[in-house]
Amino acid sequence: MMPNLAHNNHIAEFLDVLAAERGMSKNTIDAYAGDLESFVDFLFERGVAARHATTRDVQAYLAWLAREGQAPASRARRLSAVKQYYGFLVAEGFIETNPAMGLQGPKKARALPKVLSIAEVDRLLEISGKRCEGLEGRALFRARRIHCLLEMLYATGMRVSELVGLPRTVLRGDKRVLSIKGKGGRERLVPLNATARAALDRFLEVSGTYDNSKWLFPSRSELGHVTRQGFARDLKDVAAEAGIGAERVSPHVLRHAFASHLLDRGADLRAVQQLLGHADISTTEIYTHVLQERLKAIVTTHHPLAKNRT
Repeated sequence: MMPNLAHNNHIAEFLDVLAAERGMSKNTIDAYAGDLESFVDFLFERGVAARHATTRDVQAYLAWLAREGQAPASRARRLSAVKQYYGFLVAEGFIETNPAMGLQGPKKARALPKVLSIAEVDRLLEISGKRCEGLEGRALFRARRIHCLLEMLYATGMRVSELVGLPRTVLRGDKRVLSIKGKGGRERLVPLNATARAALDRFLEVSGTYDNSKWLFPSRSELGHVTRQGFARDLKDVAAEAGIGAERVSPHVLRHAFASHLLDRGADLRAVQQLLGHADISTTEIYTHVLQERLKAIVTTHHPLAKNRT
């Protein structure tokens, strides 16, 4: 016999609160209902009413989900639904304590960043440069701007928000480095290679219309400079011409490429941390996992005994 969610365990009232007070969409509410149905069904099989469940019952449910092969993300989501449901019961006075409080969901596996190969980045830069040929006026300005943005992003590994929001004052001082302000207002120096500097000089040659702008990459947007969204759209256009799938390319992917390509060539992890502006080196260490996965793929593909081993 299945429990009726509409009349038992105060779940219907909880779902009404999600809709009325928290403004959640129907799809989200349906997802909560499905997660709670799974939980209540599990308790029902154990002969336990939801309002009488203990912490051990919730732990048993999580263990059952793991045995059933539920992904860590799914188990974490279902635990969140259970916690919120019991929080509602406590707030409404139906129970005294939340049996799910204090329980930790499974940690999600850290996703490895998408990375382009060196050849693919070279192709992006080459195509963006060729798009400037034969143009003039506004079209030339836009083409040189996207080419300069790409060259500078790959040369420095800046966050896209740092790059598009560069003030024109960064042009002062040593041409080989840029002083930028990152997260938390922390300032750092990033080197600018000769290729990126040449692309910047070519862009500055055609940006005279915006000489009074305080931004290095001005535009007609409300912000007065290129937006992250506008940069991303232009980048996908270049990627399409380069024969690279749009889903594989974004400004952040080029930041990842900068870091992984440096480490691949033997750069020191601490140095890469400083260049990226990471406060914690553990954030930078994700790129070492990218290299490990690449090495595994090479061995799996090319080792003569790989097909016979797991």
